[in-house]
Amino acid sequence: MRNEIEHRSTNRIDDALSAKLQACCINFNDAIKDLFGREFALEKRLPIALQFVTFDGVQRQSLIATDLPAHIATAMDNFHAALSEDEQKDPKFRFRVAFVPKLSGKASKSDLAVEFIKPGSPEAEAVERVLLKEVERPKFLPGEIVAKVKAAGHAGFNMYDHTKLSQQLDARNPGKGYGVKVANTWYWYESWLEKVLETERRLD
Repeated sequence: MRNEIEHRSTNRIDDALSAKLQACCINFNDAIKDLFGREFALEKRLPIALQFVTFDGVQRQSLIATDLPAHIATAMDNFHAALSEDEQKDPKFRFRVAFVPKLSGKASKSDLAVEFIKPGSPEAEAVERVLLKEVERPKFLPGEIVAKVKAAGHAGFNMYDHTKLSQQLDARNPGKGYGVKVANTWYWYESWLEKVLETERRLD
């Protein structure tokens, strides 16, 4: 990852790592206060970050790292697979916030940029579901791929066809970005499902 940051294209992994980098900033500031005193806290000089983008559908898609290098994506997936659920949710590991456009009936309250939501509330649960949906990449076992292809109208497609196609396309090559090996089990990404469906449509 350091090589990707220093020598390649930093902007390709900014979005994938931003929550962890934010956690590092907060952890660093906490360490400064613990070691040297609150008078040296960075929030006195850098209290808030301003965003220079709006969040309509088009711009939201531009912020998602869809072209993450395969070796970086694989390394991150393997690292996350070794963490417990509690470790992954710990804000000291990954600090995430949700921006929600908010309207107010009173002009005096309409300029509030940040609103804190009580943990466990319906609002917090809704936000968490959205964040998890954006962060986690769906993974499928081979049998699930076959079932989805059948459900898409290709009833004759079976596990033998799937195995043969994956071998022909060298689809398990990590450089292809079609899947990842986690705990000695291979999982396929949606990109592989799309490739299989595309191939089946051509054959039909």
